Amino acid sequence: MDVMAKRQNEKETVSLMISIYCRRNHGTKTLCADCAALDSYARIRSDKCPFMETKTFCSNCRVHCYRKDMREKIQAVMRFSGPRMVFYHPLMAIRHLIETKKEKKRLEGKK
Repeated sequence: MDVMAKRQNEKETVSLMISIYCRRNHGTKTLCADCAALDSYARIRSDKCPFMETKTFCSNCRVHCYRKDMREKIQAVMRFSGPRMVFYHPLMAIRHLIETKKEKKRLEGKK
């Protein structure tokens, strides 16, 4: 998969997770202001990521380039939305699990 496609996949996955989180925790059909700001920030970080060629998803990255406040917000979103992805977008959830497993194997092979 080329870098542009990986960036797009990353952005789609994170946006969906933020949407699930916002809908379930803030009771809105569209993103609230805080979640919209987080989505925008996550998209910018994905576009600027220098490691996109070698990583699968931001959740697997060891650098964590988010500001501390945004990192805490995105971690809360991922903890909440990750398990729920299966109900909203099963193919995306399965792809994420497979890619995460591959990444962990790859990292273990480098040790």
